[in-house]
This record gives sequence, C-alpha cells and structure tokens, in this order.
Amino acid sequence: MKHTKYILGAFVLASMAITSCVDDSALEYDVEKPASITQMEYLNDYDALKSYVNRSTDPNFKLGSGVTVSEYVKEGLVYRMSNSNFDELTAGNAMKYSSIVKNDGSMDFSKVIGFVQAAKAGGATIYGHTLAWHAQQNNKYLNSLLADKEIEVDPDDADPALRMVVPTKGSNPWDSEIYYDPAAPLVVGQEYTISMRIKATNATNVNFWPGVKGGATQYLPGFAAGEQWAEASVTFTANYALDRLRFCFGTFEGELFFDDLSLKATGSDENLIANPSFDEESLTGWSKPGWHSYTFGIVAVAPGPSTYWVNLVSNSNCEGNDVSCFFATEKKDGPKAASFGAAGTGADGVGRAIVIESGDDPTNAWDTQFFVKVPHTFEEGEAYNFSMKIKASKPATITSQAHNNPGGYLHYAMVGSPQVTTEWQEYKNSGVISGSQKGMNTIAFNLSESKVATTYYFDDIVFEKQESGNTIPLTDEEKAEALTGAMDRWIAGMMTACDGYVTAWDVVNEALSGSDGDGDGKYDLQSASNGDPAANFYWQDYLGDNDYVRTTVKLARQHFAESGGNPSDLKLFINDYNLESWWDGNGKAKSLVKWIEQWESDGVTKIDGIGTQMHVSYILDAAAQKSQEESIVNMFKLLAATGKLIKITELDMGITEKAFAAGIKTEDMTEEHHKAMAGFYTFIIQKYFELVPAAQRYGITQWAVTDSPTSSSWRGGEPIGLWDLNNNRKHTYAGFAAGLSGQ
Repeated sequence: MKHTKYILGAFVLASMAITSCVDDSALEYDVEKPASITQMEYLNDYDALKSYVNRSTDPNFKLGSGVTVSEYVKEGLVYRMSNSNFDELTAGNAMKYSSIVKNDGSMDFSKVIGFVQAAKAGGATIYGHTLAWHAQQNNKYLNSLLADKEIEVDPDDADPALRMVVPTKGSNPWDSEIYYDPAAPLVVGQEYTISMRIKATNATNVNFWPGVKGGATQYLPGFAAGEQWAEASVTFTANYALDRLRFCFGTFEGELFFDDLSLKATGSDENLIANPSFDEESLTGWSKPGWHSYTFGIVAVAPGPSTYWVNLVSNSNCEGNDVSCFFATEKKDGPKAASFGAAGTGADGVGRAIVIESGDDPTNAWDTQFFVKVPHTFEEGEAYNFSMKIKASKPATITSQAHNNPGGYLHYAMVGSPQVTTEWQEYKNSGVISGSQKGMNTIAFNLSESKVATTYYFDDIVFEKQESGNTIPLTDEEKAEALTGAMDRWIAGMMTACDGYVTAWDVVNEALSGSDGDGDGKYDLQSASNGDPAANFYWQDYLGDNDYVRTTVKLARQHFAESGGNPSDLKLFINDYNLESWWDGNGKAKSLVKWIEQWESDGVTKIDGIGTQMHVSYILDAAAQKSQEESIVNMFKLLAATGKLIKITELDMGITEKAFAAGIKTEDMTEEHHKAMAGFYTFIIQKYFELVPAAQRYGITQWAVTDSPTSSSWRGGEPIGLWDLNNNRKHTYAGFAAGLSGQ
C-alpha cells in the first residue's frame, strides 16, 4: 500500500476532553495511509487555528482554548501546541474554589501561580474561571462558617429576678395571678409593647389580661415560658385606660420567673415598669389577690443554658421564590402552593406579599384557607412565637387552627383570631403547645369567616420554636458578614496569585436558573430552593440577589488593583449557559440582560461583558435545527444590543437525532454527520462576527478541543472536538477555521 507523510495533531490526552489543543507544528512520520484518510487530506493544508483571525479588523480578538493546567505546565506538547494555536487559555478546574480552598479555609494557589508563570513565558493570556459560582465549592468549609456560635455562660453569674412559687395548680388561669399597677393608666388608642425574659420549672403559658381595676379586661396573647430563659413580648393597643397588668398562671405548678420587663409606648423610650430588672429590693407596683396561696419575691437566679428562638419559616419576607412553607385553598380545590403578588404588594410598599382571595357566599369558614407549614412537628409543652403582617381589602376577622400538614385538622384554636383591617398591621401570638395541638406542623387560617369576597395580604411571617443550649444560630446578618469575609479572602488570594496578569474573569458564573418563579419577568437566580443544596453552595441565598454580584464585582476590582493590575485593563464577565435557548424564545438571555441592568442600577457596579457558553448540538431534525439557528442569531443580537463585550466562553458541539435526545456517539458518526457539524461551527462563528460589532468582540474559546473519551464525565463518548482522540484534525476543524476567516 502507498505510504505518505501527513500531519498528526500529536497531543498528550489528559483526563478531560478540554485539555487537548490543536497541532502546534508539522510532526512528520512515515505511516501506512489508511483508505479512509483520503477524504481528510485537505486538512493538511490548514494552518494553526489562530492564524485565521483577521487581525486588521479584530486586533484585540482572543481565540481561546480550555486546558488542564497539570498538563500545560509540563511545557511539553500541550504547552507548545496551546501557545502556537491559541491566544488565551482557560483552566478547566485549577482556578475554581474547590481546587484551592481546603476544609479549614486555608488556600493553596501554587498551581495557579505555576499556570500564570507558564502562560506568561509562552506568550498566552489567561481567562479567569471563575470567581463566584455555586458549584465546585468547598461546602464543608463554607457551611462551617454558618454553624451555630458558642455562648459563654458563667454559672456563678447570678442575676436577681422576680420569682413566683406556686405549690398547687388550679383549674383556671385566674386561680393564680400577679398584678403590676403602672404609675399612670395607659392611654386609650396608644400602641404599647410589653416584653420580658421569662422561664419556669416546666413549660407553661402565662395569660396577659390587663384591665381597669374593678372594670373592663382586655384579653391579649400571653407569654410562653420554658425551662430556660427566653425573650417574650406582646404588642397591643390599649382599648381602655388600663391601670392593672394581670399575669395569669393558675394552671401552673412550680416556680415561675420574670426579669428585664419593659413596657413602652410606640415611639417612646420611657419604660413604664419601675425596677424592671429587680436589681433593687423593691416590689413597688406588684401585688396579688390576698386569697391566692402562692408566694412571690426577688431572688438571685443563675443564668443556666441559654435559650433562643429559631424561625422555622423559609422565605419569611416573601422576597425569595421558596413557597415550601406557604399553601392556600381557594375555590374549594384543596391546598396548593400559595402565590406571591407583584412587587409593591408587600408591607413595605416595595416588596411582595402572599395574596389570597376568598369567594362570595362560602359554605364554611374554611372554604378559603391560608396555611403556614414548617419542617418541625411540635410536641406538647414546646414553646412558640408567631407573628405576621396582614391586611385585607375589607375589614375581617379570621380564625386559626392547628393542622398536621395542610388540611390535616387537629384543633380549632392555634394562634388566636386576628382582627384584620385595610391597613397593614402586625399580629403576634405566643404560647405553649397543648395536648390538643400536639403533632401540629401547620397553622391554618380560615379566610371565609366574613362570608364575602375579600383579598388578603400576608407578609413577614415568622413561626419560631424555642431552643436551648450553649450555642445559638447566627443571624442572617452574621451569616452574610461571614461569607462576605470568605469571598474577600478568596478573591484577594486569587488576585495576589495572578499578580495582575489575568485581566479578564468570569466574575459570576451560571447565576440564573431556567424559570421565573416570582413572576417578575426574569428568570430567578439559582438557589437552594430550585437547585441541589447537597452538592452546591448558593452564596446568593445568604448575600442576596443583588449583593452577591455587586460584592463580588467590587472585591474583584479592589484586589486586582492592589495586586498590581491596571484597573482599566480589568474586564469582568457574567457567564451563563443556554442563552441560545430556542425552546423559551431566548428567555435566559433576555433575563440575564435584565439582571445586569438591575445589578448596575446602583450606579457603582460595572459589568464589562457577557459570556455565553454554547455547549450546543447539531440537530438532524431540520425544523428543530432551524429554530436553534434562529435563536442563536437572536441571542447575538440581544447581547450585542447591551453594548458590552461579548465572549463565547465554552464552545463545543455534539450531534443528536432530535432536540433534547441523547448525543450520537463517536463510533456511530457518519461522514455526513461530521460535515453537518462543521457547517454548524461555521454558522455560529460567522454569525458572531456578523452580529457583534468589532469593538464588542472579546473572543471565542473552544472548550473541548478533542473528542470526549467514553470515560469522561463531560459528554462522554461524543464527537465534541475539532480533533479526534488520536489527535487528527476533523471536518469540524475546517468548519471552525472557515468561521474565523469568513471564507
């Protein structure tokens, strides 16, 4: 058989498809020419891939390649071929969080430093991938930053408190009462808040029934007391000139303690309780009925283990998209996930609220219900606090029930009967779970009590369970602060390691989900509620939809400059996939543009570019392929209209029989399949140059340079490269070059 000399893309194949790159120079071998090689011989005439870029019209355009850093820094074939055929390199994994940050939070940037040194020596730039992402994070370390904090308790640090010793419990709340008479009656119509620290030798509920001596009584929610100190409060409007505060605990037996009492009118700092911390040996204002047998007095009480309240409701402020705790029954169709209203329906006039409509002429008060379900089943004796903000289109009274899951009725009373007006007001209730309420995990509100159509609005919903111990959960603010510090250290370390050499970054990677759960006209951000929290870490759930991006951008610019970089050289990209989606009319691309506008609306945050990944497949179904091509054209138009730099960041291609079908494997490919893919590469790249203005054309990175091995986790066994696994050029190489050259 005839022998010939032909060019092989001799290349060391690394563990991922993205590590391979084009041939660097003609390495000549005498080999026996296979019959199938004839149709590929034309590829021998092609030059190195980057030579096809028109540098006169695109002097700053960067043709990129994905590489495995461990292969590149060996300075062998991968190094030489990458440098001679590509302008810019993107690390497959070496610059990601989980590759650098250890379980204790320490960071090892040695591979990054070596990569930068090797690229600099080879004349290649580096595209940073990536600073902020939810995947490939060190979850163990990040979750440790959110762990409960230790509480220092000195057992010898006794504090005076008011103690009631009740030898025998009665049948009614009024069988044991203690009174406090303020110096002056409360003002009718004035709002007040009374709060205290409270505990008891066993769980109980202290009824709070202030009144007028010898006259009217105002029945209000009480105070839940557990075995450890806890904060409790009641906010109320005085309906009478209340001159006696009645605390009723007749069904309790044991020791009951009050401390740090406060009674203040809204807007005032004056505490109407004398000696509120019982630091003085004075019980002025305190008394009890003469016929009650219990005793009371001031004693020193050791602090013991601390108590705190844990909010069990997810998305309490209704600003996220998680509806796992909110359900509603409307039109008698059974409990379904509740719906959020539009922006501006919330209690603050800006955010959102849950909106539920009750119908006219209901049969039962429970025909329309709102449910607050929490991931905890309450036991008898557990203390709780509940609060929410509420208003309605008409004044109404609603009642509450205890349920085990929405619709699983247990008891007719749970958190009282809120009086609802047309103005926002906060409703609070606290207590201890009774035997009839045992097993509940859901509060049900009956919204058809008024028997007329009414629209209800609910916001800032909190259902707390009392916990005790020597640790306490971090607040949302503390969690955000801890993670902001971690992000700061991470970005500072990365910028220091890169020493100002890496001037372009995926500052935030894959931020968007693929759906609009809150109905605001743009896709939601990725989060634990719509993603996989076991595998990923969603920084945005703690830093917020806006500050997640704004903080990362700010820190990147700050630390780049501190590390010797020229601030005007730094280009920060938001990178995402499926921007070319035809199945939703480029919904993700449109949403990303809106999000960027929102992130930049503070007048400080500046995002330089948009990265579109484009992990595509040629579809043999002609109609579907046409739709895909049309959506690619539309995507480039949408992105170009932003005026920002546009980069194709991770381009690779498979081939399928139909849309969304499994990819055809390499061994099943035909010559026609290969040529169809080559033509699609030409189409994509030429449309990029045609539709993106020259000043906005940052570059294109080919992600998977060789076909994917069967063992690869990325499109395993598929023909996604410009070279085959033997490092021979494929028809797709010619298609890619044609796209770059415009010929």
